[in-house]
Amino acid sequence: MVAGDPKRVSAEQRLMRQRPYSMDGRRREVVLAALVERCSQQGWKLLAAHVRTNHVHVVVYGEATPERMLNDLKSYASRCLNQARLDQGARKRWARHGSTRWLWKPENVSAAIRYVVDEQGEPMSFFEASEA
Repeated sequence: MVAGDPKRVSAEQRLMRQRPYSMDGRRREVVLAALVERCSQQGWKLLAAHVRTNHVHVVVYGEATPERMLNDLKSYASRCLNQARLDQGARKRWARHGSTRWLWKPENVSAAIRYVVDEQGEPMSFFEASEA
């Protein structure tokens, strides 16, 4: 892994119009429920999710590109947070993109699930499908 560049971090922070978003327990639970609900609505199988204070990890199986799933899940989670009235409506929460990967082999899926559920530090709001 490449070490962080303090000058770039500082420059990026100066460009931010809002403070970094942080999710407390209530916000994390709203986001987790939104992920479960949206995957169900779209016919996608949510295999694992872990909502942290400042980011979210998911492993999803479905008939859509990872980029579409990512954008759809972020939009739906924001909508649910807005409906819960936990933030101001214009609150920015997510980065423009995110890491999206195709997982082609069962062992890659299993490794991703273990990473999401077990390797994020202290467990916060998480979901793991009973059968992958």
